[in-house]
Amino acid sequence: MDFLTIALSKGRLTDMTVELLEAIGIDCTELKGKTRKLILTDAKNKIKFFLSKPSDVPTYVEYGAADIGVVGRDTLLEEGRHLYEVLDLGFAACRMVVAGSKELEGKLDLLNNKRVATKYPRIAREYFEHKRKESIEVIKLNGSIELAPLVGLSEVIVDLVESGRTLKENGLVVLDTIADISARMVVNRVSMKMKSERIGSIIEGLQKELEKRCEA
Repeated sequence: MDFLTIALSKGRLTDMTVELLEAIGIDCTELKGKTRKLILTDAKNKIKFFLSKPSDVPTYVEYGAADIGVVGRDTLLEEGRHLYEVLDLGFAACRMVVAGSKELEGKLDLLNNKRVATKYPRIAREYFEHKRKESIEVIKLNGSIELAPLVGLSEVIVDLVESGRTLKENGLVVLDTIADISARMVVNRVSMKMKSERIGSIIEGLQKELEKRCEA
């Protein structure tokens, strides 16, 4: 039997994913240990794991280097890869929003030639140009996006919001919600056909575990 390969995002998603996988009988001991190994294994269940930058997970899965991946929906929307999104894992929940100064509430349509600062240029363009049919100038940033409207770099921002506290502290408000975001499980299209039984049993096990937690 071939190994099943799972790509996980480095960072906070890993711990939550490991907890779920262990609950359905997958051995994640190597994942939890301190090691420089790039590929970690559960020999008994014939599963390999590797950790990568979140933005790389959809690429590994699309090209078949990983059969399964776990990553935030924000990354999936931004990367736009051809995958099967099979499960909403529910954790790391937040929203992708358009935010700006309070003066812009209800007046987003009145802004001409919007400048939009964001870490997510694809999502921003999809929302403004395709959904709202408005032309925008996207300004790509990597740091604190909330700073952009405060210093006049952009009129609005597109960013992730969890509690909204950072926006509030900087005098910004949510002007519109683009999408609800949480951790998702994705599967390579070919793997879904070739390894359907094994992948299906993992999905089913996780679904039952998630349902059990919701009922608790």
